Amino acid sequence: MVEKEIQIIHANNSIHLNVPLTASKSECNRALIIQALSNNPIELFNISDARDSQTMLRLLKSEDLELNVLDAGTTMRFLTAYCATKRRKAILTGTARMQERPIKILVDALRDIGAKIDYLKNEGFPPIQIHDFSQKKAEVEMAGNVSSQYISAMLMIAPTLPMGLQLQLSGEIYSKPYIQMTLNLMQHFGIQYTWKENIIEIAKQEYRKNTYTIESDWSGASYWYSIAALSEKANIKLLGLRENSFQGDKAIVEIMDRLGVASHFDDDGVVLIKKEAEPSFDYDFSKCPDLAQTIAAICAAKGVKARLSGLESLRIKETDRIAALQNELEKIGTNVEVEGNHAIIIRGKAEVNQAIFDTYEDHRMAMAFAPLSLLGPIKIKDPDVVNKSYPDYWLHLKQAGFEIK
Repeated sequence: MVEKEIQIIHANNSIHLNVPLTASKSECNRALIIQALSNNPIELFNISDARDSQTMLRLLKSEDLELNVLDAGTTMRFLTAYCATKRRKAILTGTARMQERPIKILVDALRDIGAKIDYLKNEGFPPIQIHDFSQKKAEVEMAGNVSSQYISAMLMIAPTLPMGLQLQLSGEIYSKPYIQMTLNLMQHFGIQYTWKENIIEIAKQEYRKNTYTIESDWSGASYWYSIAALSEKANIKLLGLRENSFQGDKAIVEIMDRLGVASHFDDDGVVLIKKEAEPSFDYDFSKCPDLAQTIAAICAAKGVKARLSGLESLRIKETDRIAALQNELEKIGTNVEVEGNHAIIIRGKAEVNQAIFDTYEDHRMAMAFAPLSLLGPIKIKDPDVVNKSYPDYWLHLKQAGFEIK
């Protein structure tokens, strides 16, 4: 089998487009779980066409014993908690990479409050088998410096538990905006909670009848900020984004204001406006780790000396994203210094020169490096990986004047 690759080039480095972004899979998957947990009717609009969300939708309707989440992390974590507390007997499995992504912290927390769950292969990793649930306590402790998806999974089931839940987060809390997004969505559907220091408390209560329109994806927006930053001229409007967004990746607005793109909000989205970039950049990505690849590629392309920290969770994503970034940036002459699992330092300006980028079965690698085609022709391997979160990405690039073949 010949590996698929595409060549990307842009003729004039001038971008003019209104972009109808894909809906956020992060927000959509939370809303779908809340809808499934609710005893009252909840109507959702603008369901994401991202593969992760379509997989969630399909598996929530499935009556099969085996539920294959493919490579969808949120789907695996959220369904684990959902199936356990719904006493829905199931085997949850996924791709080879998914079976390397840890789930022990979530399984331990669920077992602690009364779930019966077995590992079917390797201890601490999928596939897992869910047998039964009977709540035996309301207090549970989880590490705060791991994937927020474990914490969000526990929070969404909390109101449906007979005793409610008191969740104590130990240590530093990473990806806090993603936890807050979960709580904000729950609150939209009537759930009251308290969050004092490291303790989140949610009493037993019912999700209320309501409607919700899924917002466009701020993670997907980040690639257009990159395109605006690397273009000579840009007139780009991203549709369906809100200034008061629940999504943590709205941090791209603040980040890109330092790296050469200002944001102007109106009623139906945000307009990107080019400006001068700062010569050096230092940022902690612990609250928005999914933006790190985009920013690493921008800094390399613009020759901005950068230190990106708070990257611990990148080691256990779709691939080891720290290693992948180092490999691909060094291909184009950028010096990348890795500080353990925590940070990378980027020096030197990239020389694209017909580079061929590997994507490591990771949608964000493909989308983060594609804007570098504004510096010259590049090739991207396995371009279909974008279907995980932004299926129309290549179509939208073509509409923006990129030649893709």
